[in-house]
Amino acid sequence: MSLSLSIGPLVSLIAGILILVMPRLLSTIVALYLIVIGVLGLLGMHTLRI
Repeated sequence: MSLSLSIGPLVSLIAGILILVMPRLLSTIVALYLIVIGVLGLLGMHTLRI
């Protein structure tokens, strides 16, 4: 059996949970998510899997 997770959905899940717990973090979490996705896109790692 093989387990494969994509980075995008995993980060989205963690960000969603943090926003529910601490709504004040919304802008910070969104900014960090966009920066990470942008950097991965520029480096050609948009299909990175763990």
